Amino acid sequence: MEIEKVNVVEKLNQIQDHWSPKIIGLLNNQAVKIAKFKGEFIMHHHENEDELFFVIEGKLYMELEKKTLEVLPGEFVIIPKGVAHKPYAEEETSVMLFEPNTTVNTGNITNDRTLTDLESI
Repeated sequence: MEIEKVNVVEKLNQIQDHWSPKIIGLLNNQAVKIAKFKGEFIMHHHENEDELFFVIEGKLYMELEKKTLEVLPGEFVIIPKGVAHKPYAEEETSVMLFEPNTTVNTGNITNDRTLTDLESI
C-alpha cells in the first residue's frame, strides 16, 4: 500500500458543480469529502449518521430548527444524527465533510439532488 498526501486546494479546483460532494479519502468507514456550496440546499436529517462540516473558504450558514449558525473559514460544525439542518451559502463556499461513507447527502429526503454513488477524485 502506498501512502500519499492529498492537496485539498488541487482537489477543490477539480470541482465545478455546487452541492456535489467528492470523496478524497476514507478512514475507519468514514469518508472525507469536499464540496462547493452556493445557494440553498434542503432541510433534511440523517437517521443514523453524524456529519461534520469544516469551512475551508467562504461562509456557510447552517439553518437549524431554532437558530442559524454562521460557520467561517477554519471553523466546523457537527450535526448529530436525527437533527434537521439546511446548509446554505450566499457566495461560493468550499467545505470539507467527515461522515460515514454510507451517508446520502439528502438524508431522509430523495429528490433531484440526491447522490447515491459519489465520485472519488
